[in-house]
Amino acid sequence: MRRAFPWFLMSVLVVLIALPAWGASKEKDEETIRNAATVLQDVAPKISPDLLHSARCILVLPNVKKGGLIVGGSGGRGALSCRSGANFSGKWSAPAMYSIGGASVGLQVGGSSTDFVLLVMDDKGVNAILQDKTKVGADASATAGPSSAQSTASSVGGADLVTYSRSSGLFAGVSLDGATLHQDGDANQRLYDKKISAKEIVREGAVMPTDGGKQFLAALEQHAPSHK
Repeated sequence: MRRAFPWFLMSVLVVLIALPAWGASKEKDEETIRNAATVLQDVAPKISPDLLHSARCILVLPNVKKGGLIVGGSGGRGALSCRSGANFSGKWSAPAMYSIGGASVGLQVGGSSTDFVLLVMDDKGVNAILQDKTKVGADASATAGPSSAQSTASSVGGADLVTYSRSSGLFAGVSLDGATLHQDGDANQRLYDKKISAKEIVREGAVMPTDGGKQFLAALEQHAPSHK
């Protein structure tokens, strides 16, 4: 019995890890994007307008989960959109799906969830986040976003990413160093009915936004309008 227990435990972990993949669907992807739009509508008024205006891309990750049993990791998915044009001065792109994992990122113990908003501020940040795998703090520098609505882009010290979180109604800047961001290629393929990279979606304008994507873009245009 004792010898069998480790194998049983491993089997349970494999099933738990596989469950999100088994439940994946285009409808769930659209729901994630709509949830991202709702989070953005709620938290954008608390972020400095200057930072939102200066951001080249914005990634919103709603309901990132942390399990309190066995492994203190985290995981969740969300939507990334970038301003179009060589100088990032145009309209917001259709969203690309991303996932986050690999770090505790300040979540409360016991299965809590947290919403994250990441502002990508410069070319280095854009190039890093468009890789297949991005380690926050290593591939791109990050700083906890300032809480003052009067903050300016210069106040974040030239960080590539400015990061915020909301958990249990509390909104604040948060450090995401150690977290890993991944392009969710399977979700992007489901959404746009073809194999496509995040770069093709957000920088090359290769697809049109879905219904959920239009809702996300409407929230972006309301709180971080395209540059004139």
